[in-house]
Amino acid sequence: MSDRKSRPEPRVRAAALRPSARPSRGIDTVAADGFFRDLVWSLRNGVLAVTRDGTMAVMNDVAYQILGLERQPSDIGKPFAEVLKSQQEVCRIVASAFELSHLPNRAELRLKSTGKVIGYTLSEVCGRDGRVSGAAMFFKDLTRVEQLEERERLRDRLAALGEMAAAIAHEVKNPLAGIEVMAGLLKRQLADSEDAQSILGDIIKEAKMANAIVLEVLDFVRPIRLQVERISVTDAIRDAVSMAESHVPRGNVDVSVKFGEQLPAIQGDPHQLRQIFTNLLTNAFEALGGEGAVTIFASTLNEDGPAGGEPQGPMVQVDVTDNGPGMPADVVDKIFSPFFTTKPQGSGLGLAIVRKIVDAHDGRIDVRVLETGGTRFRVTLPVTGTHQLFG
Repeated sequence: MSDRKSRPEPRVRAAALRPSARPSRGIDTVAADGFFRDLVWSLRNGVLAVTRDGTMAVMNDVAYQILGLERQPSDIGKPFAEVLKSQQEVCRIVASAFELSHLPNRAELRLKSTGKVIGYTLSEVCGRDGRVSGAAMFFKDLTRVEQLEERERLRDRLAALGEMAAAIAHEVKNPLAGIEVMAGLLKRQLADSEDAQSILGDIIKEAKMANAIVLEVLDFVRPIRLQVERISVTDAIRDAVSMAESHVPRGNVDVSVKFGEQLPAIQGDPHQLRQIFTNLLTNAFEALGGEGAVTIFASTLNEDGPAGGEPQGPMVQVDVTDNGPGMPADVVDKIFSPFFTTKPQGSGLGLAIVRKIVDAHDGRIDVRVLETGGTRFRVTLPVTGTHQLFG
């Protein structure tokens, strides 16, 4: 955080950010203004305020961090639309403060540029005469909160799905095994008929595929029991590259692996972590169709947690990026949902399992379609987690 002496002086009185609590004459002093200014910069929430004529008046350090903006000395006094030009959603919300009769309180917004979820409150700034002189927005990074809530929703869905899967597993597996055995017997008895051989071969193939889907569903709904140990993420990634190549033909896809300096070992399950990166690489190879490039970059996060959020400790971040065709926005929203797939023969459980494993490690996974083309999956894992049974 920048030194307090270098911070730009707000162009509006900091005390004016409290329209519901007018300062009395006894504390309406320069010292009081300094105290409220320090209070704004000490808050763990983002704060920005604009004047009635559209000028940026206040923007604290946390606001810059949450919105992913770099502080410029000339920001204060500029039109807020210019300062927030890369965050059009926030710009529209601030502008609406002078148009709406009832301002939103405790509303939420997802930033398209970063995928972060913020919770915000919009307030009018009124002068002593009661006239509206500006507007203030108070907001907090709720990304981690939303992820935890989604994890709980996933838990509930898995519990219901697990009961159903356990009930039908044996009922489905036994007939499939019988079909496969009987088709095999017929195939040997009708060895002279090419048509029969082809048809029975297809029956056996489909029965095996159906059985594999049943096993994958059972694997998905089964609780994850982590065998936690200290593991090098670099080793897990290198193993995953070889394993992905054994699952899907790599073709002419160029794979580049880069690691940041002094990448720490993390607490995790080696087998499960390898599965995360194997599935992501397998998807990348399939999306590229044998031509293109995949870049894997692992680094250590220097910050302790999201701006305005709770400290999370040191994290390891792994980006798996391909230069393929990307995916539509409606696919991105459903990509981690169980049984959602765009592949003709896919079960739709690969990325759902990846997310489940990441959640079990107290981490998070995000996907972003790049403007230059391609897709980036970002896996963030704590160096030390509070791993518990997840199912």
